[in-house]
Amino acid sequence: MGADSLQVESINPVIGGEVRGIDLSAPLEPTAFKTLREAWLKHQVLVFRDQKLTMAEHKAFGRLWGSLHIHPAAPAPEGHPELLIVHADERSKTVAGYGWHSDVTCDEEPPMASILRFEQVPPDGGGDTLFASMYAAYDALSDHWQHFLSGLTAIHGSEHVYRGRYGIKDNLRDGDYPQAEHPVVRTHPETGRKALFVNAAFTTRIRGMKPEESRATLDFLFRHIQSPGFQCRVRWQPDTIAFWDNRCVQHHAIWDYHPAVRHGYRVTIEGDRPR
Repeated sequence: MGADSLQVESINPVIGGEVRGIDLSAPLEPTAFKTLREAWLKHQVLVFRDQKLTMAEHKAFGRLWGSLHIHPAAPAPEGHPELLIVHADERSKTVAGYGWHSDVTCDEEPPMASILRFEQVPPDGGGDTLFASMYAAYDALSDHWQHFLSGLTAIHGSEHVYRGRYGIKDNLRDGDYPQAEHPVVRTHPETGRKALFVNAAFTTRIRGMKPEESRATLDFLFRHIQSPGFQCRVRWQPDTIAFWDNRCVQHHAIWDYHPAVRHGYRVTIEGDRPR
């Protein structure tokens, strides 16, 4: 598929773009892939509608962008270890993606990107996902805060996230719960822009601070990140795909549809060590 038919409409000036004129199950010509990558780096989140992909096609689209990441704890469909099941129904006690976060920042090399596709969505609406630009969150800080955060590192843990959700330790990818240390402010390796890189799900403390100092700093940043001015909102339809850049985006899945069913799959792409 070529670039001529590809169109991207901004969701808002800060973050998000909706893509039309493309079939992700078909091969992409180099010019179309280049256009798509440029749009993705600009908008940080791309949304595609009416994409009827098989699991194999979903993974094939992911592999255009890099090697596929294996989740450290979540179960996968049989024969597809690279896929994460995203499912909620009347029996669910919690849902994937609830609360602001960037995916699997507990890994030493957190995922570069995620590609989420829903096959079934709540019939009466609900289940939207909010996306927030961490470029915008960083840029909105005062010079004093930017200077203060520069050079700080934070611990990102996972046991408190995964233990109760995915079961026993024997199921873990590497036999243990991952933990990593990353800069509080990272520089995007492709755009060169600075982005906040702490999140309420995985970030537990800032290295070198007293506990109360770390808690106060993180609490401020977690509130700051949630500003509506940094966000776009994606309303899911069957066969909708959202493709976001974990290096500069956080997201929050809204759980307002219980007991309805919301079911889909996520492909995640390997990243590099934040710097």
